[in-house]
Amino acid sequence: MKYLINQKIFSIGDKYTIKDEFGKDQYYVKGKIFALGDKLRIYDNNDIERVYIEQKLFKLLPEYLIYLDGEYTAKIKKEFSLLRPKFKIDSNFGQYSVEGNFLGYDFKIMKNGNVVAYVSKKFFAIRDSYGVDIADNENDLLILALVIIIDQVIHDDNHNDN
Repeated sequence: MKYLINQKIFSIGDKYTIKDEFGKDQYYVKGKIFALGDKLRIYDNNDIERVYIEQKLFKLLPEYLIYLDGEYTAKIKKEFSLLRPKFKIDSNFGQYSVEGNFLGYDFKIMKNGNVVAYVSKKFFAIRDSYGVDIADNENDLLILALVIIIDQVIHDDNHNDN
């Protein structure tokens, strides 16, 4: 399945919309405004919370927990790397890893050594926009949550470097 994730630029807090390949709204993401660390929720079109993402505090490198439909599902942690972003992902669905270019604008998500999703950022977009192509046998919500977290981590790193 293919999705387009768009970050809303003129909003208070982190907000994203997620559309399918036909331009139909599928999910939306809201971040908690006055919270320590990132706390994000992904809702379906019926306003039902499907994913909760929480950043663990007091970690040397960013670390996030993902809950699907209220159940702990995965932990994603940024690993130390000099040239390109590197993440370790442990989940109930298997071991994931992320490989991408050194700017973090295009990457692929791997599961047990096999590509399960391709992610491409629109480089010249005013807001962050990602195309996400997910393999048919994968959990779309988990992959979408991973992409949102990676965007949060890369965005925070770029913001802190300035």
